[in-house]
Amino acid sequence: MARTTQVKIGGHRLGLTHLDKVLYAETGTTKADVLRYYAEIAELAMPHLLGRPVTQKRWPDGTDQQPFFQKNLADSTPDWIDRVSLEHSDRIVTYPLVTSPATLAWFGQNAALELHTPQWRINSKGEPGNPDRLVLDLDPGDGVTLADCAKVALEARGVLADHGLDGFPLTSGSKGIHLYCALSPNRTSEQISELALDVARILEERMPETVLSKMKRSLRGGKVFVDWSQNNSKKTTIAPYSLRGRDQPTVAAPRSWDELEDPELAQLTYDQVLERAARDGDLLQALTRKNDRLATYRSMRDAAKTPEPVPDGTEDNLPHGNDDTFVIQEHHARRLHWDFRLEHDGVLVSWALPKGVPETTKKNNLAVHTEDHPLDYASFDGTIPKGEYGGGEVTIWDRGSYELEKWRKDEVIVILHGQRATGRYVLFQTDGKNWMIHRTKDQPDIDVFQPKDASQPRQPGQQSDAATAQPKRKVADAPGPMLAQSGELDDIDDMRDWAFEMKWDGVRAIAHIRNGSVQLLSRNGNDVTAQYPEFASLAGSDGVAGLPHDTVLDGEIVAFGSNGAPDFGRLQQRMKLSNPEQIKATGVRVHLMLFDLLRLDGESLLRKSWEERRAALIELQPPGDAVQIPSVFLAHGHKAMETSAKHYLEGVIAKRRDSSYQPSRRSGKWIKVKHEAMQEVVVVGWRPGAGRRAGGVGSLLVAVYDDGELRYAGRVGTGFSDAALAESAERFRPLARKTSPVKNSIPAADAKDAHWVRPSLVGEVSYANWTSDGRLRQPSWRGFRPDKDATDVVIESSGRRP
Repeated sequence: MARTTQVKIGGHRLGLTHLDKVLYAETGTTKADVLRYYAEIAELAMPHLLGRPVTQKRWPDGTDQQPFFQKNLADSTPDWIDRVSLEHSDRIVTYPLVTSPATLAWFGQNAALELHTPQWRINSKGEPGNPDRLVLDLDPGDGVTLADCAKVALEARGVLADHGLDGFPLTSGSKGIHLYCALSPNRTSEQISELALDVARILEERMPETVLSKMKRSLRGGKVFVDWSQNNSKKTTIAPYSLRGRDQPTVAAPRSWDELEDPELAQLTYDQVLERAARDGDLLQALTRKNDRLATYRSMRDAAKTPEPVPDGTEDNLPHGNDDTFVIQEHHARRLHWDFRLEHDGVLVSWALPKGVPETTKKNNLAVHTEDHPLDYASFDGTIPKGEYGGGEVTIWDRGSYELEKWRKDEVIVILHGQRATGRYVLFQTDGKNWMIHRTKDQPDIDVFQPKDASQPRQPGQQSDAATAQPKRKVADAPGPMLAQSGELDDIDDMRDWAFEMKWDGVRAIAHIRNGSVQLLSRNGNDVTAQYPEFASLAGSDGVAGLPHDTVLDGEIVAFGSNGAPDFGRLQQRMKLSNPEQIKATGVRVHLMLFDLLRLDGESLLRKSWEERRAALIELQPPGDAVQIPSVFLAHGHKAMETSAKHYLEGVIAKRRDSSYQPSRRSGKWIKVKHEAMQEVVVVGWRPGAGRRAGGVGSLLVAVYDDGELRYAGRVGTGFSDAALAESAERFRPLARKTSPVKNSIPAADAKDAHWVRPSLVGEVSYANWTSDGRLRQPSWRGFRPDKDATDVVIESSGRRP
């Protein structure tokens, strides 16, 4: 009977036998040597084994005898060995799981020299999860050296980087080289196998005399076969740091990339690996650490103190989406900036943009690469408490989907499909640390008005399901209209290049005609269809044919007063009403003044010139008495301004005749010229009234965004009707806050008795000019603008402060 030595390892008792048996005859390496290796390498090897079912390849009589594979645990297996039972096509197999160094010692006792594992781990349900690593096996054919494999590995490093992957090389301990890449487990084994095959085929195209990607064995002579198939969920690969059953005790050993350039590169034996491990540690450490990509994010936040989503780190897998979501968040921290985030490999890869997304191709903007964020952050909108990391208000500036063209560690190219940000952008690293963001000159033809699934845009991890989509007043993915910059006629060099339209004092509306019905969306994406039933005629009514299906128009909803001029006050009576009886009771009729055609019968017109779109609009002849196409002036800006003044209009919109339509962008190719100075403002507070206004709102405190900060702009006390003041009080009640939201100081006389509100309501005032200390002189209230967002309120350039 063999002598048994009882040992205690990590609290587990294990009987060891035949310690002096030679397992590697050529070197005289014994079972005791094998056990010593597993004991000393356990700290480095275990992270690569944890959670993975192990298939043992055993040599009980040494490597000069026949081995055998063992998957199923024998009845004699100690109870303390962790295990998992997995269903195969013909049986259920119970595999060992490595949870302590004692398990490695048990493998050594079994003469299990090779430990083979899949590229996935067992999840919390005891089932195979998605792969968390990709592996390529560079297998040399006859006449091919390890140095030849190394050349292929070095080329593969760049190909993997083009796919957004960092490669980690190992000499396999047999003949070739293994390349591992860490993955977030958000793709299936089938998807990763396809990715690995794509890499293999690219390598074959680049090195046709050296590389083979086809599985056929007869073709492998003289070539390096890039075996991509080990990413199949049913396949296994020799585990990092495992011994090999060769003539000598070689190891699947991690190597540096510099080592692969050494023409004398060779496989390593276990004693060499132990020496390197003592000196260098685990060269594969990043392979296991990458799976906790949110560790930095969590370390910077306390879930008890911030409303931000803070995963606790116990998740088996990161949430998984479609790698096609982007979000841009406006972040009023110590310094205003915009956080640009792309969903990639289970997280939101993030950059801080101090100046936002570039609007032109002429200037690149700084992009500071920050820590990865959880996918839930794509919908975060709130206030991070003062004193916490990133303290300040966070709002969603834009959100949508993106198409990926390239993802490398130093360059990312995407096409954004958002409301404000659309087109091709490049993020690139400049000096190993800093990044820039660039809008490319070669822009794709993007039609953001193309019909989308009702559930779009998806949240990361959420699959499209139109059947479960709930109607919302806010249409989150609706692109906004093209906007004009403020200016003067003197800003126009050659009027022959321009057309001049009247500027209507109403609210902007994008009309979508689809499936026999009309949907009206305001400038900020609110669905206002029910408020203006007059425009249902666009889709046809009373036997009159409507416009073609999948048509999109741009216009202004206007209410006219008794003098025939637009009356914004009358229009306000309709803005909040959707009940037909209440609408009828107001007696206020509205008209839709159409001035642009963005999509016609399923065909995008966005890239066509204003002249082409205008001609198509005239030819369209929209039905209904409430819909009009106003005339325009070509090349005669001053005559247009005279006509505008004669009819009591605000001014004109000058449009370059060759201008394309740029949704959600404020472009210098459109210029608004006003007779009277107008300014949009953000309401930040109110003061109680006196006299007949006692007990209610007396005046409003307003602000504008200037250089990214909300700045106090003065007090407005005129232009209100009693009804408007009463309505204001109702609006302010749920928005109350304790402190002023503006950055600069407010005069004591204005701040006295002030009631502060959250800065979300937009209004419009007329005024004489700006004072030297940045206040509106003689402002008069014109009304609330629910069609506009507070963050869009900036100083009109025509009324620039002195």
